[in-house]
Amino acid sequence: MTKSKTLATSLLSLSAAALLAVSAAAGATAAPASPQAPSPQDGGQVASQSVDSSSAANYWTPDRMRTAVPGDVLASKALQRGNTSSAATVEKGSSTKIAGKAGNGKPAPLHADESPVSHIGKVFFTLGGSNYVCSGNSVVSTNKSTVSTAGHCINEGPGAFATNFIFVPAYLDGAAPYGKWAAKALYAPTQWSSAGDMQYDTGFAVVSPLNGQSLADVVGASGVQFNAARGLTYKSYGYPAAAPFDGSSLVSCTGPASNDPNNPQFQSQGIPCDMTGGSSGGPWFIGTSSGGYQNSINSYGYGSRSTVMYGPYWGSVIQQAYSSASSAN
Repeated sequence: MTKSKTLATSLLSLSAAALLAVSAAAGATAAPASPQAPSPQDGGQVASQSVDSSSAANYWTPDRMRTAVPGDVLASKALQRGNTSSAATVEKGSSTKIAGKAGNGKPAPLHADESPVSHIGKVFFTLGGSNYVCSGNSVVSTNKSTVSTAGHCINEGPGAFATNFIFVPAYLDGAAPYGKWAAKALYAPTQWSSAGDMQYDTGFAVVSPLNGQSLADVVGASGVQFNAARGLTYKSYGYPAAAPFDGSSLVSCTGPASNDPNNPQFQSQGIPCDMTGGSSGGPWFIGTSSGGYQNSINSYGYGSRSTVMYGPYWGSVIQQAYSSASSAN
């Protein structure tokens, strides 16, 4: 397993992370902000695209942000392509918190409402002439300017890279308290950009400085972990925008991860969650806190009322994409 520690934690009012202990047999720990290169046998390659960041922030008016389409429709194309089960409709979901039964006998929600977290936010972008919204997170990086999200929020998978890409940390009811951070480069594993392989549905954006400051210095940055044990407990976050949510505020889900029984070839893990489209790309943290190490993202779910959110396993291929983004100028 490889870890990179959190930057600028003094800027965050985060509670101490409740991390799970990982045995030494699982792997070594890397020095802070110095990700290890994956081994050649993993076959990982990285696709990237420089994008114009000069006008992206101005493009995203309050009206365009309000009417942006939840990005799960982009994941659905790749999911349908790779889906080998006979299950009916394929849709997207998000991470969750498992509760009991409400007093009226109806199942309690599999999510919890959250106050804004400085390093977690909404992602807005344009693909194929349409405007979309996803979720993202500021992650530790050499350039202090890297945002994690879903691969389908970076690239059509397969197809073109996004344009007009911005990250709005701590978004709440249309407000952008830390500003709009425009991407200058986008990165994804070639397995995603060339084939839309759901196993690698993760992407990273490198954002330009804002008002002379780097993203991590303003909002902080989460630590990241790769090649971790499977079956850990996670807390995931996102901004679900499809009904019954409206995308105005942050939501979380918490629970133990288990393998996707419908499409095991994806190597994905799922946690109980009822988040909907718009939560795509939101971070998964090991443990029960937003201060944990990020180890996946919200990727997809099944059915019109999905109760499980699946995320890709962050192994050496996704680590290579992260390393390329992290070290980009």
